[in-house]
Formats: sequence, structure tokens, C-alpha cells
Amino acid sequence: MKKFSIKKEHIRELFKSFANLNVLVIGDVMVDSYMWGSVSRISPEAPVPIVTVKEKERRLGGAANVALNLQALGATPILCSVIGVDHEGQFFLDLLKKQKLSQKGILKSRERITTVKTRVIGNNHQVVRVDEEMEEDILAQEIDQLQQLISFILQHDKIDVIIFEDYNKGLITQKIIQKTVELAKKQGIPVAVDPKKKNFLNYKGVTLFKPNLKELREGLKVDFDINKENEIQRIVSSFRNRQKIATVLLTLSEKGICTNSRSIKQIIPAHYRNITDVSGAGDTVISVAALCLALEIDPILTAALSNLAGGLVCEKVGVVPINKEQLLKEALSLDFVR
Repeated sequence: MKKFSIKKEHIRELFKSFANLNVLVIGDVMVDSYMWGSVSRISPEAPVPIVTVKEKERRLGGAANVALNLQALGATPILCSVIGVDHEGQFFLDLLKKQKLSQKGILKSRERITTVKTRVIGNNHQVVRVDEEMEEDILAQEIDQLQQLISFILQHDKIDVIIFEDYNKGLITQKIIQKTVELAKKQGIPVAVDPKKKNFLNYKGVTLFKPNLKELREGLKVDFDINKENEIQRIVSSFRNRQKIATVLLTLSEKGICTNSRSIKQIIPAHYRNITDVSGAGDTVISVAALCLALEIDPILTAALSNLAGGLVCEKVGVVPINKEQLLKEALSLDFVR
């Protein structure tokens, strides 16, 4: 492992600096709906648990959860996405307003429905998830409208980093990726990506690319031994060079996180956690990584903080944003912090 050390005051200053950053988040947004209850018996109609619902809750989800994480860290996010002209779409806008998040990057489409993910949770464990969604690409005219909106925001707002938050729901297309990356390069804005399988190979020339193990295997159609670090680094390096990506940050679940760039290739081990729910962990990881990218933080520290943040939210049930104070407290306790 590369020898690395940083002073506690630098960590504190880094966390304060998050408040100066504006982030453009381009991605699929949704409403996360929850039905919380208890399970005490199995249905006589089918071998499934009966959940007696005690509470219902609705939250911002998908790319909007990335925005919540960025906001929780002190940054100012601007969401760019498409929702339906429906009751759920209006509810999504109401949630944005309640959270004091900008609506200026949200387009409405009469051709689509607003994505809703409903999680039924019994005894603090997810029993089933019901998805209401459309996965087809947005229409050609909507692609043009979205691209114009992205261009306008990049021209008129101070954007420090761009995040593509891809959930395979049809918002992000090859054209959107190419045009946005071109604009970002002209303006010197770094681009961070949380990918899915469909567009996996379309993100060429981005600054930071953050897949998980499943996405890497599906995107490259390769398999590898997670216990062989050299094999992982070789596959990631080959992919990174071919795609002209500056840094790949590969999340390895309980194994930790792998950072791979021209100068550094290292796996940071995971911290021991009481894992309750992994939902939304990737949103948190990309949020922390993007802010560190905007501030040109050392890649080892970027990986370590992202790794820490992803683990922390896994201790909570459901999709929740990071707690900044808790993250700072644990960051100050890292081995290399003096």
C-alpha cells in the first residue's frame, strides 16, 4: 500500500470546502416509496410473509438521492432529468421544493411515467420491491431539449463537477454523454460516472468512473477472482486505458474499494460494519468521490472517504443520505490521519 498521511486539520478544511461546490447531476430520478411493518406469519394463499403495515413514507430516489447526499455534505446540487406529467411527477417536484433543491433542470414529458420504487419492509428487512417505470430511451426531441438545458446550465452556472447517475431508465443516451463530456472538457469541468450496463462503454474520456463488481462483469462480459488483486487491477487498467478514463474507482462490496489510475493502483479494505441494507450505497460513494474530484484531492484519500461513506449508509434501513458529521468523525480516525 502506498504510504500516505494527512493532518486532521486538512480533513476538516476539506469537509468545509464542500460548501463551495456546485454539482450538476444528470440521471434517472424516481420516488422511493416505503411500506414499513412487521411480519409474524406466512400467507395461507402462497408461501410469502404477510407484512402488517405500520407506516408509509416517500423519499427522493435515484439521481435525486445523489443530490440529497451532495446537499448533506454541504454542496449545492442541480438535478437534470425527465419526469412524467402525472401525480407522481408532481409529488417528486413537491419533494424537491420541500428539500430546497432546484427544479430548473427538470423536464416534464407526456410520453413517460415518473419512476416509483416501492419497498415493502418487514421486521427491518426488505421483503419485496415493486417498480413502476419505463426503460425505453427518451424521445429524440426530449434528448435535444435535455441537451439544451444541460448546455444552458453549464454556461450560466458555476459548475465544479458533473455526475452521470445512470439507472438504465432511458434518460442517459450516447448522444447526451458525448455532448456533455465535450462541453465539460472545453470548460475544464471534471466528469464522474456511476454507470449501468447499457451505456457502460459509452463513457469515454471521463475523469472518474465508478462501477461495482456486478457492473464491471456485465459491462465488460468478463469474470475474475475477487481475491486476486493483480487480476482485478490488470482488467481495470486495460479498460481504463482503452476508454481514456483518468481514474476508475471500483467498489468491491465487503472487500473494500479499488482505485486505479496511471500513477496509483491500490485496494482500500472495507471497514467492519453491521450491514443492514446496501440500497443507495453507490449514490453516496459517487457523491463523496465527485466532491473530492472537484477539489483535486489525492486519489487514496478520495477512495478512503468514499469507501467509508458507502459503508456508513449500509448501516441504515432504506435509501438514506450520508450524515456529514458522522463521516467527518470516522474520517478523522482513519489510520493515515495524524
